[in-house]
Amino acid sequence: MTDPIQQWKAIGVVGAGSMGSMMAFAFAELGLDVSIWDVAEQNVDKITGLASKSEQQFKGKITGYKNIDEFVKSLQDRGERKLFMFSITHGEPADFVLGMIKKNLRKGDVIFDGGNEYYRRTERRQQELKPLGVSWIGMGVSGGYQSARRGPSLSPGGDKQIVQEVLPLLELYSAKDKKTGKPCVTYIGPGGSGHYVKMCHNGIEGGLLSTTCEAWAIMHKGLGMSYDEIGDVFTNWSKHGELRNNFLLEIGADICHRKKTAQGDGKGEGVDPAGGYVLDDVLDKVVQDDDNTEGTPLWSIMETALRHVSGPTLATAHYLRIASGNRSQRVRISKKLDIPEPKTLQVKDKKAFLETLRRAVYASFLSSYCQGLELIARASADEGWGVDLGKCIQIWRAGCIIQSEAIADMLQPILAQDVQIMNMKLIDEVSRDLHNNYDSLKEIVLRSTESDAYIPSLSASLEYVKYESSTMLPTQFMEAEMDYFGAHAYNKAGKPGEDPGVVQKGPHHYEWKPA
Repeated sequence: MTDPIQQWKAIGVVGAGSMGSMMAFAFAELGLDVSIWDVAEQNVDKITGLASKSEQQFKGKITGYKNIDEFVKSLQDRGERKLFMFSITHGEPADFVLGMIKKNLRKGDVIFDGGNEYYRRTERRQQELKPLGVSWIGMGVSGGYQSARRGPSLSPGGDKQIVQEVLPLLELYSAKDKKTGKPCVTYIGPGGSGHYVKMCHNGIEGGLLSTTCEAWAIMHKGLGMSYDEIGDVFTNWSKHGELRNNFLLEIGADICHRKKTAQGDGKGEGVDPAGGYVLDDVLDKVVQDDDNTEGTPLWSIMETALRHVSGPTLATAHYLRIASGNRSQRVRISKKLDIPEPKTLQVKDKKAFLETLRRAVYASFLSSYCQGLELIARASADEGWGVDLGKCIQIWRAGCIIQSEAIADMLQPILAQDVQIMNMKLIDEVSRDLHNNYDSLKEIVLRSTESDAYIPSLSASLEYVKYESSTMLPTQFMEAEMDYFGAHAYNKAGKPGEDPGVVQKGPHHYEWKPA
């Protein structure tokens, strides 16, 4: 087998931000010579300075370029084919850079777009470069900048032959599943499927993030628990059971335990001789969705609506973030509405309540997974991608934000059988766990509502489980009203061919009031 390092020798990284710079270090450590360029020259200076000061001796060298033509030429001199990794903001920036290097691209060149990009733009660029014989591969890179340095979860999609040629290199770079040692990368499918899977990963991530912060607030505000106590609970949850080895709980414990120092770090950490918590310095303001630097949560919610997949946990998580970002509006509205702040929960058995909360968190996590996977399944069928959901679970076992071992252990053996499951809740194990944890989820939502706690994702997950499993929805009355004012027509209950029937307009209209 050909050594992938010797096969490619060099890689050009476009973008020297937190992700791109960490990728550059990782590729150089593997043995590739790395050329790096960024539109902001100071970013290039920063990474080359860090590389020169690094105590670690990289097998490959890192060279920064401020002239993009020289950057491309540096790769041209290393072999017949050039390999690029884009790590820049979605949309116009990628088109801008592609426009600058396009004249220097040659047949056989490969560009991996490792940014969070909308899959239709990925497909447009693939078609744009096809006449040149250049391959544009849309690849999700999951796990944040730490994983970009030490091994991320990767989801490449595009030309299968090209991805297979570069796959040995990606397998060297990717995270490895601790259980099996398998690399967390696979060929996802044609077109924009790789970026689509990453988009859905980020949608699931939003649901998990929201549920986790809601649980943190219930413990902190509702039960009056200290950060250290909450950190210990998160650690305990992540050690065993349905939430074992969950990434967000593990880093949540770290956050809860992290204290400031007397000298600070000159950056984010405040100075506190008394050793207060770093978390106390963090404002409740997530801005990535409001300033358009992060597109994947928005796109995932758009796609659930477009493809008729119910995704309320993911949607409410997104809307919470949007509301949080515009804090100035919230400050003004809080004075107008004067809604009560969360109150202390009266709990007789704290240990039992925390177990109920753990089970509710698991039910919400599992609901998020169901919604994201069902969106992938629907899109794969619509687009003819042939995405293997079992392989999606495999690449999410390490190096990414939604790592959750118990959920992966439950889903992967079933989805790996190459069955076309469009609704994850038809899986016996999934329906069993949602059923068994329903009462816990309901109790947490009820108690939290009474105390005015903020529970958008937990409550949305409860409603999701309720209405997805019901055959007596109030939409019976909605359908009648729509027929009344719009002659929308309806299907009849109990009538063969109509109940349950296919998803299409019913044949019956009643003239409730003559026009």
